Amino acid sequence: MSTLCSTTPAEPAAPRSAPSSPLRRTLRSTPVLIALAVLAVVVLMALFAPWLHTSDPVQIDPSQRLRSPSAAHWLGTDAYGRDVYSRVIYGARVSLTVGLGVAAFSVLVGLAIGVLAGYFRWVDAIVMRVMDGLMAIPGVLLAIALVALSGSSLLTVLIAITIPEVPRVVRLVRSVILGVRNEPYVEAAISLGTPTLTLLIRHLVPNTVAPLIVQGTYIFASAIITEAILSFLGAGVPPEVSSWGNIMAEGRSYFQLIPGLVLYPGILLSLTVLSVNVLGDAMRDALDPRMARRL
Repeated sequence: MSTLCSTTPAEPAAPRSAPSSPLRRTLRSTPVLIALAVLAVVVLMALFAPWLHTSDPVQIDPSQRLRSPSAAHWLGTDAYGRDVYSRVIYGARVSLTVGLGVAAFSVLVGLAIGVLAGYFRWVDAIVMRVMDGLMAIPGVLLAIALVALSGSSLLTVLIAITIPEVPRVVRLVRSVILGVRNEPYVEAAISLGTPTLTLLIRHLVPNTVAPLIVQGTYIFASAIITEAILSFLGAGVPPEVSSWGNIMAEGRSYFQLIPGLVLYPGILLSLTVLSVNVLGDAMRDALDPRMARRL
């Protein structure tokens, strides 16, 4: 009598978890998380400044000048009796506005010019000579000259800082376009009669997105520093506007008496720029294929 051998069906293998992308692994690192937390605090502080401030940042009260930190004035007061805490919070608005504005304008303008210079030879011969001339002038010096000619205002500072940054974006985009314009898929699109505008937008511009994201973070940080330098030198936003550079410039004369007038905005400025640079380095490592293979 034969016995039937019962065989249990094999259990299906557990699905393998898909390897996390380099960008996801990079964003999970401790320095990047700390940088994101710092930037989140600065952004929230700037957005909710009208609800976080303790007094009017431009209100002058000579009877309260150069006071130490207290319950009424958390970070003390400056030489005009203005609340330093409120001015520092509103200063974040100016710095973030300048950083975002300069990064957005310089990337958009540089992208348009760089694509044309990289694709059309005759445009390249003219445009790049102009860009080389602009890059030969120090950015801070050019910004000071523009502010001196046009007057002190937030819009003037934005334009003055944007102009020196555009040539760097143009050179970056041009180099990317020169590298992909002879690729087989581009030549195939040309042979099929693809309109030039469609070719540029659909096949060439997408290759510049990753480098521009990284470059935009560096421009953001550089613009914040440049605005602080201009305001510290008296060539930035008007003195009555609460900016970190203005606060440090007004407090340097009283540094030995009340160091916080310079230290408080200086620490926030340093932390913001450092955090943006950390994120820029992380984005570069994640978006660059050569660096991504090492992660």
